[in-house]
Amino acid sequence: MEWLSAENIVAVGTAVIGVVASAVMVWYERRVPRRKRIGYRVQMDNPIGDDVRSGRANVRLGLFDETPGMTDATLVLLRIENDGSQSIAGDDYTSRERHGLTAVFTDRTIRGVSVTQPPGTDHLMDHFTPAAGLSYEDGVLRIPRVPLNRGEHFKLLVLLSGGDVGREIRLIGGLRDGEVSPNRSTTPDDQPPLFSRAARLITVLLTVCVVTLALIVVLRDDSPPPIGCETGTLTVTGSTAFAPVMSELAKKYEQDCEGADIVVDAHGSTAGVRELGEAGAKSSKGAPPVIALSDGPKPSGFPQLRENRVAVSVFVLVVHEDLPVRNLSLADVRRLYRGEIKNWKQLGGPDRPVLLVSRDANSGTRQVFQRRVLGRGEIANSSLDCVHKDDATAPVVRCELDSTEQVLSTVAGLPGAIGYSELNLATGYKGLHQLTLDGHTASVEDLEHGTSSYPYREIEYAYTYGQPPADSLASSFLTYISRGNGQDVIRTHGHLPCGTPVGLKICGTN
Repeated sequence: MEWLSAENIVAVGTAVIGVVASAVMVWYERRVPRRKRIGYRVQMDNPIGDDVRSGRANVRLGLFDETPGMTDATLVLLRIENDGSQSIAGDDYTSRERHGLTAVFTDRTIRGVSVTQPPGTDHLMDHFTPAAGLSYEDGVLRIPRVPLNRGEHFKLLVLLSGGDVGREIRLIGGLRDGEVSPNRSTTPDDQPPLFSRAARLITVLLTVCVVTLALIVVLRDDSPPPIGCETGTLTVTGSTAFAPVMSELAKKYEQDCEGADIVVDAHGSTAGVRELGEAGAKSSKGAPPVIALSDGPKPSGFPQLRENRVAVSVFVLVVHEDLPVRNLSLADVRRLYRGEIKNWKQLGGPDRPVLLVSRDANSGTRQVFQRRVLGRGEIANSSLDCVHKDDATAPVVRCELDSTEQVLSTVAGLPGAIGYSELNLATGYKGLHQLTLDGHTASVEDLEHGTSSYPYREIEYAYTYGQPPADSLASSFLTYISRGNGQDVIRTHGHLPCGTPVGLKICGTN
């Protein structure tokens, strides 16, 4: 039965635990007696002299100025209450003396004591007599065995001298089957809690249960497997810029479709297209299990290859982080890559040679750069190490590398270097920063909103050798890429899926 699934059992069990926990807390609050407890709290410790080092400055008038010994005087308001659930009788105090509690004011001398009690507890005052043990000596105040019903309290206003505000104040004593300790009662300036401790605990427990149930619902994967799940082996080759997207898509497809094995082996758009063409020409069993990704349309000479438009990718020019240049015009970029600008000072930058870090001839990223930005091919390669000229007659240093990652790491490590990359791979890369072109920023969001005139962008194509069979892994994987989860992965990696309304418009007109 479906309702007996593991997720439902956990959900129902969590709900039951929440209800039981709430009932137990209510029962415990009402039925289970707690220990006898006297709590105390210092509600005021204030200077009334002008020589109290730890107190704030105060205004003094009248007797505070005229009475001897008031220069270091302080006033302390000590609240003592029955903080438990049971009444406390006089014989519940465990002291062997007449008094029940002792208040110790460290490093201060008691000069006077006043006892106050709230309305309705006048009977408490009968216990505050010297005969009952009320007395003080130096910094020690002896408090009688005052019986307190649940919630009752009294306060002691103590006049002290000879010490600083904030010195330790302790209440010493014991209760039979109980304790004496600092309590959580509010001071006059505090706002009392809106809910009791038990109510807060019940709320927390119920919240935890609700959150747990929500996580079960959210995290449970109810999405059906890809339409037409197929088994077998498939190789995805071509674009290195799009390789991270394909790697994640392949992994997700394999998780959803048991028996599928998809290998991503990217080494350049042109190389991937040629590899697919050669595999198809040699195959005697129809379309080979290969998909080639290309940044832009395939080169001519491969009429058997069938295109699938997957996404719109945005690319960007990057320079070493020390270069202050932030924007270049298309005209300046073209002059740079024709070798006409040899030093960054010609563009308002520092006196530093220009180092052009490019991709190899198989790179789709390079082909997009030449087609969309330069309008022509790049000049000849002149360096193997991207630092020194191997051809002394070359106008500038220009090197070629095998992957986008190599371009980014090289530009980040060489002052004066400039290169190009797929936008998402370059975003956040340490050691370099991105350039705008004619003031236009590389942005997938602007592209999707129709507000971008940024030129360095291109469609990502997925090529197959002819039309793959409908029941093949290649056909199923291409369908997976263009729908649902596949589009989400493409978006996550900073590309615009061709299957979206805006993507369909852009992919159909480019």
